[in-house]
Amino acid sequence: MQADTQSKSPLYCSFCRKEAHQVTKLVGGPGVFICDHCVGLCTRVLTGKPTAAFAGWGSLTDEEFLATLPAAAAAVEAVEEKLREHVAMLRKREISWERIASALGVTRQAAWERFSRDA
Repeated sequence: MQADTQSKSPLYCSFCRKEAHQVTKLVGGPGVFICDHCVGLCTRVLTGKPTAAFAGWGSLTDEEFLATLPAAAAAVEAVEEKLREHVAMLRKREISWERIASALGVTRQAAWERFSRDA
């Protein structure tokens, strides 16, 4: 599915962190997005074609590195929202807090405190 670029929070490629307005296409999945450039790069990797190596976070200037924070925060928010949706759906199916907590690797109390207002 193509991401809705008119949503309230800015959308970013989960891989290269480019904003939706900086890419031609942005495809969304459950809590993640990938741009057309990264899809092309993945295709090259999967077909065995050479690709340029990532220079690493250390190669970025302080300003470039700081500029990645909004995208990282947006990605965390999107994943948290999807997690909350999953828990709410499980609760509608009458799945116990105990089972949800066990699946998340937390205590029943911790799961309830984190998600009960959404369920």
